This record gives sequence, structure tokens and C-alpha cells, in this order.
Amino acid sequence: MVPRGLAAQDFVLEALGPEHNERDFAAWTSSVAHIHATPGFADRSWPHPMTLQENLADLEGHARDFVNRTGFTYTVLDPVARDVIGCVYIYPADDAVHDADVRSWVRASHASLDVALWLTVSAWLAAVWPFTAVAYGPRGETASTP
Repeated sequence: MVPRGLAAQDFVLEALGPEHNERDFAAWTSSVAHIHATPGFADRSWPHPMTLQENLADLEGHARDFVNRTGFTYTVLDPVARDVIGCVYIYPADDAVHDADVRSWVRASHASLDVALWLTVSAWLAAVWPFTAVAYGPRGETASTP
């Protein structure tokens, strides 16, 4: 069973879908430089400029991946306001060492939650998911933690 989400004190994860389009678009477009500076995103082409309609197509693709069990993308929401504050991507790894490649980001206005998100997702992956080796860029002093 693939978890539909996760509730933590400072955020909630739920499967990313088209219903998040406007809030997702606002989150990442306000934080492009911050996301590129986040472990796992420095050498990636995303985020890059796109329209709200192009973002919708991207979210529809992530939702299809979830249904088809080829990748799992979760939106990170404020638990009260339900505003999008980030994203978590869980996809098959491209190497022979790891069985999953995980990346996450939070918007610049919520940068203080980055390590908490990393720690929570790392523990969740270890406890609930069937992975034995996960590639998930460590966060600063947490490099030796899960």
C-alpha cells in the first residue's frame, strides 16, 4: 500500500494533483532561487519558467505517476491554512545502489521547515516504505542522520 499522505505538527503531505495547481504554482514561482539551492535541485532543470496551464499539465503527470505507481509526489501543506509550502518527490533511482530517489523543497518563506521536513520524510521512508536504500540529499548537520 502506498501512503496517501502524512500528518506532522508543522505540515501535512498529501498526493499532489491538479487541485493544487494555483497554490503549487504560487509556491514554487516565489522560490525558484531557493529551490535551486536546496540539496537535490542544484543540477536539475526544474524549476524553470512555465505558465499556470503548463504547471497544471505537470501536476496531472505527477498524479498519473501516482496512480500508475511509477512515482509518488506529495504536496506539503500548511496544516491550518492548507497553503502549499513545498513538495516531496519519490521516484525510482537511476543507479544500481538505491531503490528510490527522493527530493523535497519548501518555499523560501518556510525555509526553516526544510530540515524538519527532511527528518520527517526520512523517518517515514524508513518506517512505512519498502525501500532499503534511499538517495535523499542530506541537510547540513543532519548528514549522518537517517
